[in-house]
Amino acid sequence: MAKIEGERAFLPVNIAILTVSDTRTLDDDASGRTLVERIETAGHRVAAREIVRDDTDALVAQLEAWIADPQIDAVIATGGTGVTGRDVTPEAFHAVYEKEIPGFGELFRMISYQKIRTSTIQSRATAGVANGTYLFALPGSTGACKDAWDEILVHQLDARYKPCNFVELMPRLKEHLD
Repeated sequence: MAKIEGERAFLPVNIAILTVSDTRTLDDDASGRTLVERIETAGHRVAAREIVRDDTDALVAQLEAWIADPQIDAVIATGGTGVTGRDVTPEAFHAVYEKEIPGFGELFRMISYQKIRTSTIQSRATAGVANGTYLFALPGSTGACKDAWDEILVHQLDARYKPCNFVELMPRLKEHLD
């Protein structure tokens, strides 16, 4: 059974929060605030926080800036993962991925199904890696952010989590660049 074991040290992760919205501000961004609270409670650091409109080019530019920043280990985005015409977050993420992590979206939808049943089919949550930076795109609801953090990311971004986790792989993410 997977669990957190004491013999490994906790390693704080530097995480950037990206809210994708044409209408939100930092004052009314409940999903972004939910992520910030959970990240800080877990002992990690919010390295940056931005709100970017639903525009592929603007999203790619922000992702590329954070991917190039050695102080950012992971990006968690909220919003723009649905199927409407303005929902372009997965397209922006796929434009920068070196490797996709398909199991993240699959697991997220499995967890979400337990709460919202077949409505989870509308989510295009996705994850991948670029330049040694983990990238996670979540739906814009606070419930989706809670589910993704509480059920997946809090464990995978904790070096103590066994049998394996994303943090222990971080030193090896750029092996292809050596």
